[in-house]
Amino acid sequence: IFVSPKQTIPYLGPIYGGLREGVSIYIQGSVPEDITRFFVNLLCGEAESSDIALHFNPRFDGWDKVVFNSCQNGSWESEEKIRSMPFSKGEAFEMVIVVTSQGYQIRVNGNDFHTFEHRMPVERVRAMQIAGDVSIQTINVIGGGYPGGDMGVNNCFLLFTSPVPYSNMIPGGMFPKRTIIIRGMVPYGADRMSINFMVSRSRDIAFHMNPRVREGMVVRNSMIGGNWGQEERELSLNPFMEGQYFDVSPYNKKKKTGNSCMSIRCGNQRFKVFVNGQHLFDFFHRLQSFNEIDVLEIEGDVQISYIHF
Repeated sequence: IFVSPKQTIPYLGPIYGGLREGVSIYIQGSVPEDITRFFVNLLCGEAESSDIALHFNPRFDGWDKVVFNSCQNGSWESEEKIRSMPFSKGEAFEMVIVVTSQGYQIRVNGNDFHTFEHRMPVERVRAMQIAGDVSIQTINVIGGGYPGGDMGVNNCFLLFTSPVPYSNMIPGGMFPKRTIIIRGMVPYGADRMSINFMVSRSRDIAFHMNPRVREGMVVRNSMIGGNWGQEERELSLNPFMEGQYFDVSPYNKKKKTGNSCMSIRCGNQRFKVFVNGQHLFDFFHRLQSFNEIDVLEIEGDVQISYIHF
């Protein structure tokens, strides 16, 4: 289930299909320089007065900490205070809430932070509330689903700072109108990386996308029958910069400061690549049977946090 960006704060919205073990909530946002506090609540109903299964509350009050709690029948229960702050003033963040059998596992910017053990059945959770000093760009519920939905657990998965080089099968292969979503970050000191769409049977690389950070270009090519084709280098802009997150996604259409937002979409004749809603380049198919593409490989100087097929 994808909640369209950008979210107005305070935010209160349903979690269609509810939560269960294995479901993850991905939140992308930023906090202002003058932040004092914000919170994320998982509610057992769609009203603010509903019981709260998880209360996640970062506080910048001179004794920086994150408070966890729950609330039942209008009464707050015992607080858990983590005297560590995973957020930085004035900076963007990626946060993931993973529902495990033990509790809610919280990860921020790819790092484990804390697991808040279940105090009430996770099946009761029906909505999410976010308020305070925070700006939210994207909310994704991964592994959920609802009648008629097409973003269920069978066609997506989540990775947390996945090791690079990365290689995995593309479930169902590539076909017209299919879009691959990748989120990650270009670390400081990065030189180059590559994103390859491959055929497992022949090891042909149907589409090789090679951002070269220091050169400020994105090279495109293919390797068929063991031979590299002609490089394509013309480009109006380069979305891959040191220390910045990138978002290979068709859902974030608006440009955001400090983030790159891109979609890779397969068509009958070409791969179409957009950045922040603007066309970056087309790469015409050089492999006749592009529907044989069934492997995604990522190599080089990059940190990967999320992939959706």
